[in-house]
Amino acid sequence: MAAKHSLASALRTVRKARGLSQEDFSDVSSRTYMSVLERDLKSPTLSKLSDICEVLDIHPVTLLALAYGGGAPAGANDVLDKVREELLELGDVPAE
Repeated sequence: MAAKHSLASALRTVRKARGLSQEDFSDVSSRTYMSVLERDLKSPTLSKLSDICEVLDIHPVTLLALAYGGGAPAGANDVLDKVREELLELGDVPAE
């Protein structure tokens, strides 16, 4: 799966869906850095991704699922289901 190329797209899609500008991330990042991420010129660290996701009000795993799913809700749901199955196998998530 080529998530690197779609993380930029997922980030931009969620930011726009939330009605946020790149300047709205000024507490955690510069507008320039957000632009660089959205143009896929750099990849964020896990720590920075977590900070950005707090502003987006989305869990980092959800953003990554959107990236791996290509931004399509059905694809993202498939990825989230797979993550949940793997966590259940590890015993890290209680069964519903």
